Formats: sequence, structure tokens, C-alpha cells
Amino acid sequence: MLKINPINIINGRSGQFRFVVKCRAGFMTVVDAREFQNDQYNANPAECLNTFKEGALQTVEFKPDNTDVFMTVFARQGKKIKLIDKTILENLKVGTINSFFSKTELYDQTAYAMNGAKTWDDYAYRQNGPMVVEVV
Repeated sequence: MLKINPINIINGRSGQFRFVVKCRAGFMTVVDAREFQNDQYNANPAECLNTFKEGALQTVEFKPDNTDVFMTVFARQGKKIKLIDKTILENLKVGTINSFFSKTELYDQTAYAMNGAKTWDDYAYRQNGPMVVEVV
């Protein structure tokens, strides 16, 4: 299971996203999401994790509307996930993790099974379908 407690910054709010990514030359650069991308990420913040090639995305920052401060909602350092927003985590699909974060601690087949994920289009860290409870 994921060993960090998610933060709760996005929490249904809309705003602007920007990314810190490692470019081909090996240094970090900041990329601001365009307006149409912000609309897409506001509708489903987990989509921002499948924007760049595997291993490139290091940090996602979010600036809620009517504020002037960008706050970190996703951060990784190598294989470790240092920080992830609850909204991103709950809407993260198995396919995104398997395609872009298979070498990080987000990749967890046990967590997928516990949440009833059977395909790449299922959610990795929230219940898929009806929850089955055995009564003894």
C-alpha cells in the first residue's frame, strides 16, 4: 500500500496547474498548463499525471482561482512519492500508473486487487464497483 497520507488542497476547487519536469538534457524546467488543459485538469485532476513521458514528471503545482500562490499537489523523488493530493489519488487509474509510474511506489498490484481493479481503466486507489462484504 501507499506509505504516505494524501493532502487535500484541490478539494473540488478549480484553478491553474503547472509542472516541474525533467527535460531530455537532464535539467528541470517549469511548464504551465494552457487554458484548455486547465479546464481538462479541473474536471479530472488525475489526468495531469499522464501528460509527460514516463519518468519526466517530478512535481505538479496547483493555484486555486482567486489566489496568487501555487501549492504542490504531487511530488516525487526517484521511486518515492513524497506528496499527492487526495483528489488526484482517488481518480488515478491503473493504466496511468502502469504506463507512467510503474517504477514508483504508486505501482501496487495488491492495492489494485483490494479495490476490485481488473482492467487498466479501473481506479487504483478507490473501490471499483459494489463493495462486497462477507458476514460471518
